[in-house]
Amino acid sequence: MAINWFPGHMHKARKEIKQLMPKIDVVIEVLDARLPYSSSNPLVPLLRGEKPFLKILNKSDLADPAVTKRWVETLQQEPGVKAIALHQKQKGEVKRILELCQKMMPEGRNYIIKPLNALILGIPNVGKSTLINTLADRAIAQTGNTPAVTKIQQRIKLPSNIVLYDTPGFLWPRLEPEACGYRLALSAAIKDSIFEYEDAALFMAEYLLDRYPAITQKHFRLTELPVDNIEMLEMIAVVRGHMRKGGIPDIHKVATAMINDYRSGVLGKVTLETPEMVEAELAAVEQAQKEKAKKEGKGRRS
Repeated sequence: MAINWFPGHMHKARKEIKQLMPKIDVVIEVLDARLPYSSSNPLVPLLRGEKPFLKILNKSDLADPAVTKRWVETLQQEPGVKAIALHQKQKGEVKRILELCQKMMPEGRNYIIKPLNALILGIPNVGKSTLINTLADRAIAQTGNTPAVTKIQQRIKLPSNIVLYDTPGFLWPRLEPEACGYRLALSAAIKDSIFEYEDAALFMAEYLLDRYPAITQKHFRLTELPVDNIEMLEMIAVVRGHMRKGGIPDIHKVATAMINDYRSGVLGKVTLETPEMVEAELAAVEQAQKEKAKKEGKGRRS
């Protein structure tokens, strides 16, 4: 699914972050534990340079714990990166973020004299604002279930003389691999108005049948597993009574219900990507780019 969604305030945020970065000591990126790669921003490493980098896999209570563990191990192989998984009910663990930021700094720093400046980033709807409010022990950041709630940069004084710079959530201009677009749509990081629910539901149905067949059959109360994603949506329509006149399945209603079940967590602990899957997808994108470049080269020579 090709999605290009780059509102003006997100472009502004990227410029502001670039200007702010020289005074920042630690960079924090909040990710969705269900899609750690797709919810990461490839612009962040370019802006960050070699500054200590804390990646928070948020909403881990909604994700597959075994896959989350693999993601933490994979992310921590990157130089200067520390990764942790947590969710908003773990207020004690959220508070540890401040301690982790200090530990990532060189020893001997006097935080009484010089505050620690931390920049917190995250694409829309990963739970960044709720996490900030927990750290601050007060409602500072506006929260909501729709993308791009935070629109302006904020400077927040936290305990232990830590200053947190909050920025608007921003996506990158182009989403690759293509599957990233579907995952972001399913997680509500992308506005519902710019994608088709039916397309996203078909993507999810195919993935669930492949990776989580037991959860799929139990949650949707299917007597047997369907042969493909289309049959799955039709079977769910029958089970849930989402039918139009003449016995025609209402696929849009089924798609809406499926996506809402996933977003709310009632579907179960489902992670939409694994490190191995992303590695294969990126290799495929690279191969496709090489083949395209080769064809274009031949075209210019002919």
